[in-house]
Amino acid sequence: MWKWLHPYAKSETQYHLLGKIQPFLGWLSLIMLAVAFVWGLAFAPKDYQQGDSYRIIFIHVPAAIWSMGVYGSMAVAGLVALVWQIRQANLAMISMAPIGLVFAFISLATGAIWGKPMWGTWWVWDARLTSALVLFFLYIGVMALYSAFQDKQTGAKAAAVLSVVGVINLPIIHFSVEWWNTLHQGATITKFDKPSMAVEMLIPLLLAIFGSMIFMIWFSIWRYRIALLKDEQKRPWVKALAKVA
Repeated sequence: MWKWLHPYAKSETQYHLLGKIQPFLGWLSLIMLAVAFVWGLAFAPKDYQQGDSYRIIFIHVPAAIWSMGVYGSMAVAGLVALVWQIRQANLAMISMAPIGLVFAFISLATGAIWGKPMWGTWWVWDARLTSALVLFFLYIGVMALYSAFQDKQTGAKAAAVLSVVGVINLPIIHFSVEWWNTLHQGATITKFDKPSMAVEMLIPLLLAIFGSMIFMIWFSIWRYRIALLKDEQKRPWVKALAKVA
């Protein structure tokens, strides 16, 4: 298996291979998100309790899920970098960090907008919201640590350690509504035996979730390829690309 994977460990191979995948993912995410948002925001039926205000779920839920998903991916990349000393893993980790930060911000902002008419307040310090805010600051911490050291290897190692340690916050976010009393609603789409949503609402929500996932992968690849070029800028293959461009 390692012999099969070894050629793909080269930065040049990764750059060209990901370049072939990237356009497909970009178009697929665009189509899925367009269908999801048009369907969910314009054609899905109103909620019998929340009316049209529930439609923010098509933005809030995907952002909340992938704010955690990106951080989990960063933690895996950070662990790989720490244990196996693979430089590209650090590049992947830091390439994903700003994307996760944006997802976390969208999750917090849309949650506040949704919470105002539902709870009567923009913010409450309950377990779910507080742990989501901690996640937002963890992203900032990872990015700040990476940039805080003149030696990039030291900065990458510190950022990787925080990524791995901070992953303990993810189960706290997920299970907070079960472990503590909270204003935040419980599971909706994960109850596959009997989801708490009508099918007309559930399908566009699932499209938004998976479309956001593909968009996240596309954007991560885009940033990672740029990071590879910067990291390998003195290598012949990068210089050859510059000449062609």
